[in-house]
Amino acid sequence: MSKIETIRELKQTGSYNYAVGPYSKPIAEIEPGEIFKVYTEDAFESQITKTTDVPSEILNMPYLNPMTGPFYIKGAEKGDTIVVEIIDIQPTRDFAVSALIKDFGGLTGTDVTALLNESLPEKVWVYPIQDGKVWYNDKIGIPYKPFYGSIATAPEIEQIAALAPGNYGGNMDCPDVCVGNKLWLPVNVEGAYFYVGDAHANQGDGELCGVALEHTAVGTFRIELIKGKKVAWPRVESKDEIMVIGSARPMEDAARIAYKELILWMEEDYGFDPIEAYQLLTQVGKLHVGNMVDTQYSLVAKCSKEYLIR
Repeated sequence: MSKIETIRELKQTGSYNYAVGPYSKPIAEIEPGEIFKVYTEDAFESQITKTTDVPSEILNMPYLNPMTGPFYIKGAEKGDTIVVEIIDIQPTRDFAVSALIKDFGGLTGTDVTALLNESLPEKVWVYPIQDGKVWYNDKIGIPYKPFYGSIATAPEIEQIAALAPGNYGGNMDCPDVCVGNKLWLPVNVEGAYFYVGDAHANQGDGELCGVALEHTAVGTFRIELIKGKKVAWPRVESKDEIMVIGSARPMEDAARIAYKELILWMEEDYGFDPIEAYQLLTQVGKLHVGNMVDTQYSLVAKCSKEYLIR
């Protein structure tokens, strides 16, 4: 008989983390190659569950996007890279929620996009999850395509809010961080300090109102360790594409980061001359918006693997 591998199921001990950094005590140690499950809360720590809820009266801003972790990755040292394989994501409740939150979103004034207009009215939507779909109403079913909006390793010095994306990952809100794909993240401190949370049942490009289909979930992961190689920005690999996620404001700088780092990946691992990769991506590259609402905007640059043959 073949050996049955035991999969550890890991839940947060104590309070969730609303920031990522190297200062929280790890809740578990992970061996490279080990398969494990992680339970995650939704962006509101399940405080919003009804259409009658009023976010400004319930939420303790800016404590959003509770992260499970950190997890200490054995053998990981500064200058390494971890590769996070997302094996599965399953909902742990039968509904997702979305909301309009005061002074937050892509089409309203915020603290960094200062406008004199009145805030949009607060509103909560509750969507049933059933038969592989998230039901907007009795006619419109949105496919259940879960991913993690926030996933990160610790920055070296900073403790950064879970709402912020950066070169360590964070709240990128990119649907490409999904089942079947692998996310490459830099190791900045011993043990990497891996965090995950903010599962979405689906999301349109940009997460327009700032709140996707938020739900609680359990994710199944395998983390591999690449010694002596550090990526500058998060990379994603699917069966058919390689991608880089850049986060910055203005949005065009996020695009520049993503495409530049994609060119460097094509040079390092696929033997391209950088100028030739620049030209090729001008013709076949793809670019889409992960988020247009967070402290930094996140854009994803992609290249199909069919063009990587040299």
